[in-house]
Amino acid sequence: MQHASKRRAAKGFTLLETMIALLVLFVGVLGLAAMLGDALAYMRGSQDDFIAQQKAEEAAEAIFTAKYTNGITWAQVSNNSALNPTGLFLTGATPILQPGPIDGLVGTVADAGQPEETILTPGPDGKLGTADDVQLPLTEFTRSITITNVAGDPNLRTIQIQVFYNTGRFKRTYTMNTYISAFN
Repeated sequence: MQHASKRRAAKGFTLLETMIALLVLFVGVLGLAAMLGDALAYMRGSQDDFIAQQKAEEAAEAIFTAKYTNGITWAQVSNNSALNPTGLFLTGATPILQPGPIDGLVGTVADAGQPEETILTPGPDGKLGTADDVQLPLTEFTRSITITNVAGDPNLRTIQIQVFYNTGRFKRTYTMNTYISAFN
């Protein structure tokens, strides 16, 4: 009697236990594969992160250059609206277009009708400046320039530039904040 119970206890794993262990292992492997896919998609976005940063800096530098070289007046360094028709800069997120010919600034009312901004990348030969270069349109990118007065100081404004873009299934925003003064 004791011999039969010992033999029954020493049989090992049953088929059901083995199937459950395989199922747990399979779920773990699927989780790792999904995490790897997300990591690769996120890393693919590093080029887009760099483009967003550059497009925000480009807008800020254009504003500073125009203001400090007397290209635009202090009244024009603001968002255009019904309450402020002298402001040059569009309100809200807009597509990233090439600068308009009137003021040469990005994100202004003069950009209407301009073609979409593109990035030039090397073609199959790996050399930039040859006939096989590829132009990548920035269709996934929009930019918002918000200029507000600093409370209590009529000679100081904040500039917030946001670039919105999608990288795979991730929606990202790059935000840059800076100040501009009425004084040269």
